[in-house]
Order: sequence, then C-alpha cells, then structure tokens
Amino acid sequence: MSRSSFVFTPTALRSMAVDAEMLERQSHSRNTATYRGYMLKKEARDRAALRPRAAVPASPPVCHDAVVHNALYTGDVEVLQQLFPRGARVSMLIEPQGGDMRWLAEGDGLWSLTYEQELTTPLHITASRGFSECLRLLLQRGADVELAPGGSTALHEACEDCQPECTKLLLLHGANANAVSEEGLMPLHRCTQPESVECAKYLLQYGAAINGRTIDEDDTPLHTAARNGLPEHVDLYLRYGAQVDRPNNEGLTALNVACAQPQEASQLDRYFHVCQILFGAGANVQTMDQDKRTPLHFACKNANPDLVEMLLANGACVNDMDYNGEAPMHNILKVVCYKKSQQPERVVRALLNHGSIRVWPGALPMVMKHCSESPRTIEVLLNAYSRLKVNYKWVEAVPPESYQAHKDFYDSVFALEQTTRSLQHLCRCNIRTFLDGRVHKVIPKLCLPTFLKNYLLLDYRDYVH
Repeated sequence: MSRSSFVFTPTALRSMAVDAEMLERQSHSRNTATYRGYMLKKEARDRAALRPRAAVPASPPVCHDAVVHNALYTGDVEVLQQLFPRGARVSMLIEPQGGDMRWLAEGDGLWSLTYEQELTTPLHITASRGFSECLRLLLQRGADVELAPGGSTALHEACEDCQPECTKLLLLHGANANAVSEEGLMPLHRCTQPESVECAKYLLQYGAAINGRTIDEDDTPLHTAARNGLPEHVDLYLRYGAQVDRPNNEGLTALNVACAQPQEASQLDRYFHVCQILFGAGANVQTMDQDKRTPLHFACKNANPDLVEMLLANGACVNDMDYNGEAPMHNILKVVCYKKSQQPERVVRALLNHGSIRVWPGALPMVMKHCSESPRTIEVLLNAYSRLKVNYKWVEAVPPESYQAHKDFYDSVFALEQTTRSLQHLCRCNIRTFLDGRVHKVIPKLCLPTFLKNYLLLDYRDYVH
C-alpha cells in the first residue's frame, strides 16, 4: 500500500455517509428558502403595483415675472389680487436681483463675477416688510407657510424684522412657532430688537418653546434677550417659565451673557435693567464660565458702574480669580483708557470699598500711564494707600497731553515726592484698614456728616493731598 493512500475503516465510512446526508439536507433547505423568499418578494411587488402611488409633491416653480416682483416688494395688494385670483398657485420661489458680488465657477477653468442670489417666497417678502394685507391675501390663496428656500421660514423673517401683525397672521394660518432654521434658530431666537416684544408674545401664545435651544451655542430665548439687552423680553420669558440659571455650551447663564456683552455708553442702562430683572428672579451671582469668569469680571470689563455696584450689593465676590489669575480690579484697569466716559472711577471705588485687592505699588506708574485720561480713577487708587513713593518715573509715565489737560491734578500728585500724606488721609486709611472689607456696610451707618462719610468712601476731590 502506498504512503499516499488512506485506510477506510468501517467507522470512517459510516461517518462519511452521515456527513453526506447532512450536506444534502442543508442544500435542500437552502434551495427551498431561496424559492420561498423569491415568491414572497414577487408577491409584495405584485401587491405594490396594484396600490395607487402617492403623488410626489412638485417643487415650487421659480417666478421671474417682474410685475409679480414689483407688486410684492411694493405691497400693492390690488395688483396681487389680479395676479393671484382664487385657485391660482401662490406657493412659488422668487429670485431677487442684486445682493453681494461673488466669483462663480462656470467650467473650463473660467470664473465670472456675479451677484449672490438667495431664493425667497412671496410670504417672506410681504411678512418681512410688514405688508399685512398682501400677506393675508397670499395666505387665503393657500400659500405654504412652511416653505424655507433660504433656510428660514416666513415666520423667522417676520420676527427678525419686528412685524407683529404679520407674525400673528402666519401663526393663525398654521405656521410652526418652533420651526428651526438652517442656522439652528427658532423664531423666538430671532426676536433680537426691542420692537420685537409683541412678536415674542404671539409666539408664546401659540406654543413656542420657552426653553428651546439653538443648535450651535445651546442658547435659550432668555440668553438671546439678555445678550441683546432686552428687559421687556427678559421679563416676558421669565413669566412664561424660562429657567433663569440654565447654562449654554460655554457655561454662561443669562446673567453672565448680559454682563459679558460689549456695551456702549448708551446701552449701559438697558443691560443694568436686564440684570436687575434676573436678580429679581433669583439669578445666581456666583456662576462662572469655563474660564472661571464671574458676572463681576464681565461687568468690570464693560465699565458698567451701576451694574458693578448691584452685583457687589448682591454678594459678588470681589477678589475671585479667573484662570488667568485676574481679579475684577484687573479687568477695569485694562479698559479705563477706552471707557473714560463711563465713569470707570466709580467701578474702582466700589471694588475698593468692598475689599478688593490693590495694585502692587511698584506698578502704579504703569497704571498712571494707561489711566492718564481718567484722573479720578488714579485719585481713587492713590487714596487707598497710606504712603506713596513718588519719583521721576511717575512724571515720565504721564503723557504730555494728559498732563496739560489735567495739570492741577498731576501737580498735586507729583508734589507728594517732597511731602507726606496729610493726617486726615492717614486717619482715613487707618479706619478703612480696621474695617477690612466692611467699609461699604459700616461707614454708611456711622453718625457722621455726609461729607465725612463720602471722604471715607474715597469720594473724589480732583486733587491728592
């Protein structure tokens, strides 16, 4: 027997027979299942062929008719009545002319400079411009309120442009108060102007989500209202159940957002009232963002003295450090030269009266250089020290134009190089040191003349003695 041959014992032969029978059964089962599956699929296809097919909605046509465009953009309701009689198709797209220029590739390596076009609809045009009669006509003719060719609905446009009557009409005809735009915004998030408060009221009456979030920042409508300094909106949202301390993706609550928003001098009062309403609703003054900055840090950066005083009166910690190791005092001193019209000296005085850390004496010349246009800020800072080592560096730190504008004040400062501080000032420093952070609480309760109380609280005299 050759070495390549195999001895088939009776046991091996029986095992091979059993294996062959098992393989035959598996093959038969597989063929049967395939045939059954084919028949089931064939039956399903046959039944589907007998069912009436659902109509695929046709995309709205694009209208290039200049007459239609002109009637929509001018709000000519009489012309629209003629153009859109009953039964006419009004759900269409409009391609407006103009806009920003951009380069567009046309193939073969060629580019052309053309206007950037964005499709809109008759509803968008009339709703955003406040043409309520035209809008009513289009809605009565069956215009689709949910069309959003540019990424937002007509309801978004009406709210953004502060058109309450158009907002109400759209909601009455079934517009979704919680529709989300391409940017992830609901109509309530588009209410960013003081005049849009009526739009916000209608949205809430028709079921707008008071705590709805934007997709990118996770902002609620309360965040949006606080960021834009809208006290009426903030009050309205809180009455509808907005969560006052709900943070967004950056860890900012509505109070943080209101304090952090850059503020012009004309806007300070609006943001102060927003924060006042939030405090009334129980906003937490100690909330921090991801960089450990508190509302007080932001308010000092914006040099909003009324807001700073209110935050301190409500328990804000005057010496909290952020991740960069900066306290609120650092933030105000950085912006004094840009915010001199916003009374930064009031912010510095409030911080010092609540126990803020002081500037390292060796850095005072640098502070004088950057704060030279606000001599009262420098006066408040200098009056927080019992002794000052005035030298030539102080003189060199003050720009010549600032010295000439406030010559009497700076001469009083430079004179301290030859003399010591007055006994009256030394008594003030000792009293403030003894009270140690309780100055703002104790001094107003003392039985002293108002003049002396103000002196102890670092009131200004426009000179240093």
